[in-house]
Amino acid sequence: MDNLLHNESPFQTIISFHKLIESFEEIALSNIDYRSNYAKAILKEVEAIPEFRTGIHDYAIIKKNEALIKNITADLFPTALTYNEIKAITIPFQNISFNYTERFKKILRNAGDEFYMEIRDFDSHQFYINNCCLILSSYYKQNIDFNKPFFYDIPDEEGVEKHYRILYNADFMEIIPTENSVHLTQDDIDLLIDNYNDIDLWKSKFPPGSWTLKGFGIVSLFDATTESAISNLKSNLLKPDTKTVASNDIIENIFKSIFKISHLKVGFIIYNPEEEKFIRPVKYDNQLQSFLLSKEQEVDCKNAFFGCSFENLLDNKEPFVISNVKKFIEESPNHRLGEHLLKQGIQSAVFAPVVKDGNLLGVVELVSENPRDLNSVNATKLELVLPYLTDTIDRYNTDMQHQVEAIIQREYTTIHPSVYWKFKKESQNYFQNSNHTKDYIFKEIVFKNVFPLYGQIDIKGSSEHRNETVKRDLKNQLTTLLDIFENQKPNSNLVLLEQRKFELESMRAELENPLKADTEQHIQRYIEEEIHPILKNTKDTAKNQKLEELYFESLDEKTGMFYQERKKFDNAMSIINKRLASVLDKKQLEAQQIYPHYYERFKTDGVEHNLYIGASISPTKPFDIMYLHNLRLWQLQTLCEMELEHHQLKESLPYELDVTSLILVFSQALSIRFRMDEKRFDVDGTYNARYEVVKKRIDKAHIKGTTDRITEKEKITIVYSQNNEETEYLKYIKYLQHKKILEPSIEQFEVEDLQGVSGLRAIRVKVINNVNNQATKKITYQDLLDELN
Repeated sequence: MDNLLHNESPFQTIISFHKLIESFEEIALSNIDYRSNYAKAILKEVEAIPEFRTGIHDYAIIKKNEALIKNITADLFPTALTYNEIKAITIPFQNISFNYTERFKKILRNAGDEFYMEIRDFDSHQFYINNCCLILSSYYKQNIDFNKPFFYDIPDEEGVEKHYRILYNADFMEIIPTENSVHLTQDDIDLLIDNYNDIDLWKSKFPPGSWTLKGFGIVSLFDATTESAISNLKSNLLKPDTKTVASNDIIENIFKSIFKISHLKVGFIIYNPEEEKFIRPVKYDNQLQSFLLSKEQEVDCKNAFFGCSFENLLDNKEPFVISNVKKFIEESPNHRLGEHLLKQGIQSAVFAPVVKDGNLLGVVELVSENPRDLNSVNATKLELVLPYLTDTIDRYNTDMQHQVEAIIQREYTTIHPSVYWKFKKESQNYFQNSNHTKDYIFKEIVFKNVFPLYGQIDIKGSSEHRNETVKRDLKNQLTTLLDIFENQKPNSNLVLLEQRKFELESMRAELENPLKADTEQHIQRYIEEEIHPILKNTKDTAKNQKLEELYFESLDEKTGMFYQERKKFDNAMSIINKRLASVLDKKQLEAQQIYPHYYERFKTDGVEHNLYIGASISPTKPFDIMYLHNLRLWQLQTLCEMELEHHQLKESLPYELDVTSLILVFSQALSIRFRMDEKRFDVDGTYNARYEVVKKRIDKAHIKGTTDRITEKEKITIVYSQNNEETEYLKYIKYLQHKKILEPSIEQFEVEDLQGVSGLRAIRVKVINNVNNQATKKITYQDLLDELN
């Protein structure tokens, strides 16, 4: 027969009623007349169709004799139970069945003509091996438990998917070897049961069609929709990776099966106890929706939107049920919630709290477009699924906390990935110590014999620019106030107004001089305390009132002062820092490929960075001084690229600012220690402190014997102290000049003595600022050596 679920099988399948006929022959010999006569009558009818005993190969014979089959199987399919039991004749695992009970027929009718009944998650591999296991169990008498639960997923008349557990009865089947069958030894059987996935091995021991399956089986289904749906939900929710949680459609279908409501929809929100807010988890934005929050990302749980409706949910952690939204609007004072649901076409709803250890984690939202679909009775079904939802939300919160901690570590602390292993090792030592208590003394995190690299791109004259913008804003504000006072209509306050005008003019004149430390605060306090009350309490002409309105609209919300020019400066500073930091961070990822090293950067009035490289930072990888040279060349090339980035950005800035670049060369290995009090790394030891002193003061230093700064816009200044450092960097510069990244001219000079530090020298070279500059091309130290040699 060709009505198989899977075409290839170890069986030649023959449908036969021979075992049933044999049982009728025994009954016919019985002394009980009514049973004997009944059996003889059946046997007489069957005698006319010998295929019932010898075997049916043509499915048309079954279709033609449906009434007779129903009669001879009447003891197996009692008429009194036909509307209750879900049974049919079948061949196990194969998609052939007939002689359905009335309830089975109704289920198939409701599923529709296009429905194709097949076993869930049952592929050709499982089909073949399960048939082989039938042979091992029945013919070879092996005790093999191979029957995992099988299910049919069948939709009802409303489209709700229901799940039916499958049970097989094979009492009326016979398994017979053919001449092509392979005789198995116990060793063969042991080999098979140890190699379930080796389909070729199984086929070699059970060749296709090498056995005969003669007879028929009985399939019985029972409705396991709720249990199966809960199992599916558990499988989806308890996946180890929260990113793979099923989509909203899958979750909704599972809940539809549990509640048997075709129009059911599912939503979810997280509860944030710190802020007492309901939050829609962004992580699942495209997977799980919310009907309470709708378009909002978060809502205060004490908001008037929820009113007193959610008091029971929040305080007693009990479900909030609305079986009829329209009736809820009529009877409840919280019209806003009801109308919000009604706008979405929701007529009934259940909002169930997800609670763990007495703490509210979130709320599950079940809604339907029909009144009374959801009610206090079927809401109790949520008790079956809430434990799994609780575990999922708890895992979501834990995962979120871990990610937040990771973000804090990445964005707000100095624990760089290159040194994270040492912090982790010490933390593990603490955790694994059987006596870990508050008295446990953490070992200091120290990296010895590392080589430092320091560089910066600084906003040129940032303090002067900042002061200048402050003066402009103050002048503009004072001028605007004087214009308003000039247009004031004459009144009894004329003398007072004249005095205030005089004071405002005096302050404006004072701003022509260099800005003092307290000038801004003095003017701000004067305007707020003396000028603003006059403007707010004086009635004036319509024209002047308009001027006053425009004036107050121009004030910054935070400072209460004019902030236009300072805002341009601050925005320009922010744009430069953000863009240059982005370039540096991106290039730093490439630099880590040279050799793992510690990296940190800071945004001040520009961007600074510290690098430390050495064997102690990456003890599993051999260190060579060549890696330091490579990193130095990378640093110089990266500063060139950052200079070029600023040049291209400069014209689009809201406030024009120049930058200066500097590299400090230090060839002496030093140690860095993590300062627990400051939560950052610092150089260790008195001698090494000299390096920190130079770092803090070098950018403000002058060329020896002059008043000129060692740094200059569009140029990179390299500060060093040893001849071998000079030779090394001149090679780098020569190579970058050859690559048209740096201009041909080089300046060399001595640096003025700093406090406790003398003998510093510097090289200064200009970056070529044009669109053809290919500073982004990666150049290694080896490239330089190859070309120079």
